[in-house]
Amino acid sequence: MNYAVSPPPQAYLDITGSDEKFPVRRIYCIGKNYTAHIIEMGGDVERDPPVIFQKPADSVVRNGGDIHYPAYTKNYHFEGEMVVVLKSGGYNIKTEDASSHIFGYAAGLDMTRRDHQAGALENGLPWEMAKSFDQSAPIGPVTRVEETGVITDGNLSLTVNGDVKQDVDMSLMIWKTDEIISKLSEQYELKAGDVIMTGTPAGVGAVVTGDIINVHVDGLQDLRVRITEPAG
Repeated sequence: MNYAVSPPPQAYLDITGSDEKFPVRRIYCIGKNYTAHIIEMGGDVERDPPVIFQKPADSVVRNGGDIHYPAYTKNYHFEGEMVVVLKSGGYNIKTEDASSHIFGYAAGLDMTRRDHQAGALENGLPWEMAKSFDQSAPIGPVTRVEETGVITDGNLSLTVNGDVKQDVDMSLMIWKTDEIISKLSEQYELKAGDVIMTGTPAGVGAVVTGDIINVHVDGLQDLRVRITEPAG
C-alpha cells in the first residue's frame, strides 16, 4: 500500500502469559451501568437502554504507563471498569450466544474530563470532549476467557495512592456483559479486536499529578497507572 503519509501504529493490549498482542479495533463504553453510580451522578435509575459512547483506539495506555494530566480540564476523574475484548462479532447477536464471541477480560479506566461532561449534559451536547481524548483509556493485560470462564460476578475495586475509592461486586451491573454485547450488535457490526468497557460503580473522583491509580478485578491482572505533569 502506497500511503501519502506514514500510517499510525496499531493500538494493542498485552495478553497475560503470552508474547502475543491483542489488536484494538474500536473501544465501546457503557455509561450508567451501576445504580449507585447513577444516583451519585444525579441520574434516573430506570433500566433504560444502555448509554453507549466510544473512545479512539489510540487512547489506550497499557499497564504500568504514565498518563499526562490532560489539557482542557480542571476536574479529571477516574472510573474503574471491567473490560471485555472480542474475538469475533456480527450484527444482532443473541444474548445467549454473546459469550461465544469473548476473547478475554481486563481491568480498565474510563478517564473523564468531568467538568466538560457536566457542561455537555447541562446543554444536551455530545460527550466526546469529556470522554474521547488522549490517554483516556488505560487498560491492563488481557486474560483469556479459557482461563477465567465467563465472568458474571466478583470484586471490582479501585484505589488511589492505596486508598479504596471504588468497591463493588460486578453482579450488580444493570446490563450484564452478554446483554451489552447483544445491544451493541443491534447498532454496530461488532468485530474481532473490539473492546468494551462495561461501566463504573459509585465512588468516582478527581485525581491530580503524582497520584497512582490501581484497578483490581477478581481473576485478572491489576491495572496500575500514574498521573504525571501535563504534556507540552
